[in-house]
Amino acid sequence: MIVTGETSGELYGALLAESLKKRLHHLHLIGIGGERMKEAGVELISGIASAFGIAEAVSSINAIRETFRKATGALERHKPDVLVLIDYPDFNLKLAREAKKHNIKVLYYVSPQVWAWRKGRVKKIAALVDRMAVVLPFEEEIYRNSGLDCEFVGHPVFDEIQDTSNDKREIRKELGMEEDRPLLSLLPGSRPHELNRLLPVLLETAREFSQSFRNFQLFVPLAPNTDVQQYSHIIDRLKQEGVVINKGESLKVLAASDLAVIASGTASLQAALLGVPMVVIYKLFPLTFWIGKLIVRIRHISLVNILSGREVVKELLQSDVTHQNINDELREILLNKEYKENMLKAYDNIREMFSGKRASERVAEMVVEMAGSEK
Repeated sequence: MIVTGETSGELYGALLAESLKKRLHHLHLIGIGGERMKEAGVELISGIASAFGIAEAVSSINAIRETFRKATGALERHKPDVLVLIDYPDFNLKLAREAKKHNIKVLYYVSPQVWAWRKGRVKKIAALVDRMAVVLPFEEEIYRNSGLDCEFVGHPVFDEIQDTSNDKREIRKELGMEEDRPLLSLLPGSRPHELNRLLPVLLETAREFSQSFRNFQLFVPLAPNTDVQQYSHIIDRLKQEGVVINKGESLKVLAASDLAVIASGTASLQAALLGVPMVVIYKLFPLTFWIGKLIVRIRHISLVNILSGREVVKELLQSDVTHQNINDELREILLNKEYKENMLKAYDNIREMFSGKRASERVAEMVVEMAGSEK
């Protein structure tokens, strides 16, 4: 049973499901996820019902409770050999406790960000799960003294990128773009609060950028689980500005891009591994952001800067997320050759951290080991 709570985690769950199916053709997979996991052969007991931040959680509480009820029911009914929990800690750690009651083995894949806040959760996690597979190189050491069997397995994003073509012209042709025109991609995130806050800013960004750099084509790849109808009013206006919209092709769009504006999250790591210069943006409900500043212990929010230990890419947060600031940074990247080259050199260092590892394959091995080879 594979449980995830948001789009990036669902990608990791789908890749893991594919790796498991290659090893064990008779395997029965159930889980919580979205279309990608379903396509990978996972029988969904519920769709994703995530929330990020205090205000967002309040509005989603009933859906989350119902999803948890379905998850605990599935544990009792199916008694899976292994429960794989992907990130989403407030939900998944409660589910791990329920799994323990049924003597179900638990593998936690993608650690909660204990290095950023609530480091005391390490002991709690160690008490509730059997093994931990972490995706960032410095996370293994955090768990070293907890007694938990923890391994740095690489990052599933790197797996996907290794299997992606690096021919920009070929990808553009496949996606119906003009092969010879440079591409700016605009990635607004996948959570409802991200789309609500960032799509309007990206509309203004697109309008201003197109006036200054007319040779560029612009693309917004939406997450597979996005309800396009809900955002049709802003999507229609983006299309009027000449922006192409699609769903479920964000990795291909990034691979074809020369430049990107990205909501902080997994996509920023994808862009770095693909060598795409970017500016990172993010906006939260003001109360959520204020509380976050009080408890989070890190200087940067993007994985690129966290892994580099310094600001490699510009981070624009809250009131700084304006179309003027975003376009100023895009111009700096395009017109300052040294600035852009320094960014790309830092990307090389990040790529080296994950070299030689295949996260999805290794985690599939761990699942088989935990289930017992005789099964």
